[in-house]
Amino acid sequence: MRILFTLAHFFNPDGIGKYGAQRDDSTPRIQALTQNLTALHQLFGNSQYATDYANRVAISANQSLQTDIEIVICTTQGYHILDRLPLPSHLWTHHPTNAEPLLLGFECQALLRERLGGYDYYCFLEDDLILQDPWFFIKLNWFTQQAGDRNLLQPNRYEQSTHPGIGKTYIDGELHPKITASYQNVREHPQLTGMIMGTAVTFQRTCNPHSGCYFLNARQMEYWVQQPYFLDRDTRFVGPLESAATLGIMRTFKVYKPAPPMANFLEVQHFGRVWSEKIGQLVRWEGEG
Repeated sequence: MRILFTLAHFFNPDGIGKYGAQRDDSTPRIQALTQNLTALHQLFGNSQYATDYANRVAISANQSLQTDIEIVICTTQGYHILDRLPLPSHLWTHHPTNAEPLLLGFECQALLRERLGGYDYYCFLEDDLILQDPWFFIKLNWFTQQAGDRNLLQPNRYEQSTHPGIGKTYIDGELHPKITASYQNVREHPQLTGMIMGTAVTFQRTCNPHSGCYFLNARQMEYWVQQPYFLDRDTRFVGPLESAATLGIMRTFKVYKPAPPMANFLEVQHFGRVWSEKIGQLVRWEGEG
């Protein structure tokens, strides 16, 4: 399996804004992108070994899950910290642009279109997301085999929580239906259920398809590119950053996420605790008075 990952990366220490890329301290951004890249290579790269102590050799491991991956990091106007990463630069390819920072996700779309025909999966991630599941693409492939290519499974995005007694918080809660109603009809096939390893897993249409990422197989990518609105740079969903990551796929596919009882069937970690701390101030936790 060949996988192309495109990452939107931006850091401006002089910026002022609500996003982590616009803070004055570069350390969290360096840590986030380092963990992002390290995880992709450790999960899906070809340098994985098991130790044979008796013969004092390291033998190849996980060959059945290994893939050929390429990672391209899209930046703009020289605002990045790639030269400060504690990783060898051959682990990624740098793709500089002059785009508006919040529109970098559209530059990733253009790159994915340019590379059509060479990969089995075409992927986009914001630079502070960390995959943890080596079976991630096996699960995606299983889902499309069951549901078809016009249905897209998005991961639930979570943070490690600071709330007492809470191990993790899924941060992309449901939005008011009217926010996405002009782009999707969540009442159409609102729920799917499948059996995997003897366990029933439920997937539900979501009024918040945003996960800061998407993972399309070759057929899905080809279908999206054929749509008249592909790369139209429409920014009407929440804001430019969210639109670049989500609006196009929401208009093209029926988007599902694993339902809360098995939210971790497909998930991705968001670096830090910014959103979980905000959520902790806004919601009432079940079980509390």
